[in-house]
Amino acid sequence: MARLKATAAKFGLALGDLKMTYNSRLAQEVGLWAQTKCHGHQFHMEAFKAYFVEGKNIAQKDVLLNLIESSGLDCKEGKKVIEKREFSDAVDSDWELSKAKGVTAVPSFFIGLDRLVGAQPYEALEKLIIKYDIRHI
Repeated sequence: MARLKATAAKFGLALGDLKMTYNSRLAQEVGLWAQTKCHGHQFHMEAFKAYFVEGKNIAQKDVLLNLIESSGLDCKEGKKVIEKREFSDAVDSDWELSKAKGVTAVPSFFIGLDRLVGAQPYEALEKLIIKYDIRHI
C-alpha cells in the first residue's frame, strides 16, 4: 500500500486507505458507455475518486448512478445501460484482446513492438511516441 500511495502521489493522484476491493466489472461497462457519450474521461475520474479515494463499492447500482450523474451523463439512460448490461459484450471483447496481447497490468501502452506497463512518467511515454514518430497522428 505504501508503494502504491507513493506512486499515486508522484502523479498527483489522491489515494485513500483501501480496506476492501470491489468488483469493477459493471463500472467498466458503464465506462465504455460513457466513452460513447464523450464523457469517458469524466466518468473514469469520478470512478477513480469514488473507489480509490472514498472507498466506495463501484459494483453497486446506486453508486454507479451517482457517478453517472456527477459525470454529466443522463441517469435514465445510464440506468438502462446498467439494467440491460448493454456493454457487457464490449467489455468481454476488451478482456479477450487484453488476454491475447498479454496485458498483465493497467495501464499498458503498446506502440509497434514496444510496450510500457504500469504507471509511467511523462518522459517515458514521450520517448516512446518520439521513437515511433507518431506526434502528428
